[in-house]
Amino acid sequence: MDRERLHRLLRLGFEKGASDIHFQVGCLPLYRFNGELVELRFKVLEPSDTEAMSRILIGGDPERQLEGASEIDLAYEIPDEGRFRVNISRERRSYNIVLRVIPIEIKSFDELNLPGILAKIADIRRGLVLVTGATGMGKSTTLATMIEQVNKTRKCKIITIEDPVEFIFRHERAIITQREVGTDTPSFPAALRAALRQDPDVIMVGEIRDKETVDTALKAAETGHAVFSSIHTSDVASSIRRIVSFFPAEEAHQVRDRLADNVQAIISLRLLPNKKGNGRVPAVELMRMTRSLQSCLRHDKLDEISGHIARGREHMQMQTFDQHLLDLYQAGKVSLDVASTAASNPRDFATQLALEGDEPSIDAPEDPGTVEIGDDERF
Repeated sequence: MDRERLHRLLRLGFEKGASDIHFQVGCLPLYRFNGELVELRFKVLEPSDTEAMSRILIGGDPERQLEGASEIDLAYEIPDEGRFRVNISRERRSYNIVLRVIPIEIKSFDELNLPGILAKIADIRRGLVLVTGATGMGKSTTLATMIEQVNKTRKCKIITIEDPVEFIFRHERAIITQREVGTDTPSFPAALRAALRQDPDVIMVGEIRDKETVDTALKAAETGHAVFSSIHTSDVASSIRRIVSFFPAEEAHQVRDRLADNVQAIISLRLLPNKKGNGRVPAVELMRMTRSLQSCLRHDKLDEISGHIARGREHMQMQTFDQHLLDLYQAGKVSLDVASTAASNPRDFATQLALEGDEPSIDAPEDPGTVEIGDDERF
């Protein structure tokens, strides 16, 4: 396995629209399209193949050595073509590789089918904005689009802290510093503390993972900075619970107070198969902080958050997952079965559907087609 052959395998990822690429010993190369894994008609990979691939991906990076490492995270770029977030792991003395495909161009909110209000949220001047969702639900892409919105519209200083650096930003109106954990800085908290001495207006933290990162991000928001970050949680309420859980029980009340004072918005994402079966669309739960929601946080009434979000739709452009799922179904973007299955409360969703005057019906099955990598892609 040489560099040119590896690059040809990687190019298939962004040329065919894959979200992820898997190279695993004993398997054919696998490409994920719209949530499904598809095999490439190539050859079953041997330990020597994935070891050679790993050495090419690591290259001459003195910070990362293959020998003795059980897990390695890094970014890899084919210049002017595409970038990849890479994880290399060991399995029974062999190496497996998973690459997330990162487009060169950062898409707009419209291109991603995201609510237009996110452009206004991106323009906040202080406070914390969280983008949440499971792995592969579009958190990094959404964060990148929000930072690019700032980049194009404001003269300001942006600092990003990532592990690894994914999207590459080009200076527009803003100036941007992108720092990578493990290469440019030892950790998220260390980089955040340093960022406060680097005159930023906007700070983007790739992921909140621990108490120290939360505490430092909140301090940055409290001192007048706009902070954007992501967290692996399924919805707005679980995001609050997860952050509070990082702290000892005796600090929970203080943490909820700090969140109430500093969180400006929480955007939760779920990617769903579209009705045609040839792509995915985001279902979005969106909370923007109000006095009622601040009270919910301060008094630990998180079960009431969903109701406040639903009632704030008209004036604050908030929405619950179930409200957006109903919109997507009525617009013909997702099937009834997909919308009902994804609903946070399927019974309430069915009731709301009836109130809207939509008669649930069985959707005619559509041929989703198959994603094939043809003979011309043989190596």
